Amino acid sequence: MLTALIIAIGLSALVGILTTLDAVKKSMTEAFSSMGANSFTIRNRGIGIRVGGGGQRPKPFRSIKYEDAINFKARLNAPATVAISVNASGGATAKYIQEKTNPNINIMGIDENGLNAQGLNLSLGRNFSLVEVQGGNNLCIVGSEIATKLFKKESPLDKIINVGNHRLKVIGILESKGQSMGFSGDRAVFVPLLKAKLINTNSNPSYTITVMVVNNAQMDNVIGESTGEFRKIRKVKIAESNNFEIIKSDAIAQTLFENLKYIVLGGIAIGGITLIGASIGLMNIMLVSVTERTREIGIRKAIGANPAVIRKQFLIEAVIICLMGGAFGIFLGIALGNVISFAMGGSFIIPWQWITGGFALCVVVGIASGYYPAKKASKLDPVEALRYE
Repeated sequence: MLTALIIAIGLSALVGILTTLDAVKKSMTEAFSSMGANSFTIRNRGIGIRVGGGGQRPKPFRSIKYEDAINFKARLNAPATVAISVNASGGATAKYIQEKTNPNINIMGIDENGLNAQGLNLSLGRNFSLVEVQGGNNLCIVGSEIATKLFKKESPLDKIINVGNHRLKVIGILESKGQSMGFSGDRAVFVPLLKAKLINTNSNPSYTITVMVVNNAQMDNVIGESTGEFRKIRKVKIAESNNFEIIKSDAIAQTLFENLKYIVLGGIAIGGITLIGASIGLMNIMLVSVTERTREIGIRKAIGANPAVIRKQFLIEAVIICLMGGAFGIFLGIALGNVISFAMGGSFIIPWQWITGGFALCVVVGIASGYYPAKKASKLDPVEALRYE
């Protein structure tokens, strides 16, 4: 049972880590699919995600100005919808009468397509109109956490709140979505794009342009048209490379998926080291078992058991010990992995491929650990075995 427990610990570490990674992948896939798979962004720098290893930081280009973004939106002639956004302020406090939030509120400037581009939905109220976006009206759409904190059970619509040093009228409430990539829409205040330009605390903000394509088959064509049009706006010469980055919506997810392989290798290494130790312990236990059961082996041989039967007996015992430990370890690993998955807001996951692989690994470890003791037992002389002790 102790040997089986060692095997269980090794497999639970392995299956637990891999189940957690499957949960992470599933959660990320759902998060990015909600933002729309048929979209890309134009930014002044790359996403710069690195998990371990070396590499260089993404080169930042000069900021994308408000005028650049507006001109691009007006001039792009392609089957796509353009949305513009900017981070106006971070660490602000929202107040309503006596109630106020912690100083962790982000103020985001968006246009009439901004909510759709970020995969955000309204639970109450309405979106900004084109006139309000261009006029910079003192309006806002707030996240669900802010609405709950400031208004309790009162309706937030048409109420005036103070965000930083600005008085804004609430016209919409967002559905709760949680945090993604360090940004939480639940703790954000969205204002019309021109209003964000006026209140921006950054002296040189860079605007983000999101282009949503109708059909994924047209993605490459729209990216080509967008690149050419934005190069004209930024006055990039023919011989020069782009001074901006175009990033597909699933690029972040794909980058993270590629880097998660290092964590997978780490999990396999942890499980492998533990299983090697368990296999050595199991071999030792089986050798002791052969010594202690020498008379039993002699009696079996005396009544007709051949070496193949003796080998099979000890191999089956070794494999069964491994499978007992493996079954418990796989169950424990799936349980631990799904606890983490639920904590991340994910769903229940059964990693069938890792379960199958785990049981196959148990059989291999059992055969590798039990073969030498089984061979030693099969070669015992029956007369000497009967005279043992």
